[in-house]
Amino acid sequence: MTDRTSAPAPRHHWRRDLVELAALFTAVAVADGLANLVAHGPDGPVLLVASAVALLVTAGFHTWWARRHSHAPPPRPGGAATSPGVRPTGALWRMRTTVRDEPGSLAALCTALARQGVDILTLQTHPLAEGGTADEFLLRAPQELTATELTRTVALAGGRDTWTERADAHDLVDAPTRILGLATRTALDAAELPLALRQLLGRCTIRSVPATTLSGRPNAAADAPVEGVLETTVMRLRDPSGGAITIERPYLPFTPTEFARARALVELDARLGPRVPRSQDVLTLPEGNEITVRRADTADLQAARAMHDRCSERTLGLRYHGPVGDADRYLGHLLSPRFGRTLAVWTASGKLVALGHLLWDGDETEIALLIEDDWQRRGIGSELLRRLIAMAAEAGCDSVYAVTRSANTGMVAAMRGLGLPLDYQIEEGTLVITARLETVPVPSRPSREAHRQEFEQER
Repeated sequence: MTDRTSAPAPRHHWRRDLVELAALFTAVAVADGLANLVAHGPDGPVLLVASAVALLVTAGFHTWWARRHSHAPPPRPGGAATSPGVRPTGALWRMRTTVRDEPGSLAALCTALARQGVDILTLQTHPLAEGGTADEFLLRAPQELTATELTRTVALAGGRDTWTERADAHDLVDAPTRILGLATRTALDAAELPLALRQLLGRCTIRSVPATTLSGRPNAAADAPVEGVLETTVMRLRDPSGGAITIERPYLPFTPTEFARARALVELDARLGPRVPRSQDVLTLPEGNEITVRRADTADLQAARAMHDRCSERTLGLRYHGPVGDADRYLGHLLSPRFGRTLAVWTASGKLVALGHLLWDGDETEIALLIEDDWQRRGIGSELLRRLIAMAAEAGCDSVYAVTRSANTGMVAAMRGLGLPLDYQIEEGTLVITARLETVPVPSRPSREAHRQEFEQER
């Protein structure tokens, strides 16, 4: 039984009735006086027209005032109105939870969030093969609401396997717009595919497995069917350039919807074929020689092998940390856009004299340089490092690392010249230098003249 509380009956006041009756007699007297003045006075018609004009002006002003204030924002629950141009404050969260595939399940979840003052900004629904749906939310919650409290609220409303993490302003972009942007980046540059997959699927580890090993034997780990394979937290897709792309996300299983999106990006890459942006910059060395810096790919394999032949054993050993005779085997892997980005330095006579690599190593990023002996100590290494660091920052990398020998003073000096926080790790003569990129701004593409002036001032 529901208890009901009746409102008290209004009290009857005789004084209010007396005032209303007096007002009525006064209005009648005023109306009678005006009627006599209009009917018998000499200025009756003028007074009547003036009254009509006054009524029209009053009605127009009332209409304007009502329209102006009808668009004001409704008051907030606490009674304070939101000023125009002021965005509501709160913490942004990304949340995914699984609910039963039953009518009202999602409504119950949304109601529970609303009771906690949580605003649902976006919602994506991922049907699951085993039944139910995985609902992905972008939420704006009160600052004092913790992840634990948010998860508990969702669990009480019927959600399970809930995952939450902090979001930022970039997550406010709707899913179709974000996917179209990733497809555009992939279409312009084949090296963007691993990065696009990482941004599409969140924090995950992406590895490109070549079809053959460095010794030329078939790679068993590169076997992936055309349609791909989805195994809860792992998906494998066939790489259009050969081999396979393996994506792992242990903290959150992939949904069929995410698998379909990833496969669509890989199919787009396959249809467009090999492609690398061909923009280039011409720089002047301190002694007056001009060099050209541009992106490289497997089409430059022959020129890179010729540079290997001109390099000394010491230079190749500092770069590849192994038998010098195996150096040529790495070039196909290093120049492939699937494994990263490569910058090549060419002389005016058309000779390749330096390579700079930015390599995707799972969820880490490696940086490496090889400069022909006759062209070392001219500032080319510092120039390549700056450009590779800018690429890494643009790709959203938090850090990059370089592996070299502790005796490679040139590489150490070039890394220190970046002005970034560095971590050093030495083990058995091998030096690993890690540069953190939190302070590196995402660069805009500078002009060729700006590149030339900066390069000339370096030395």
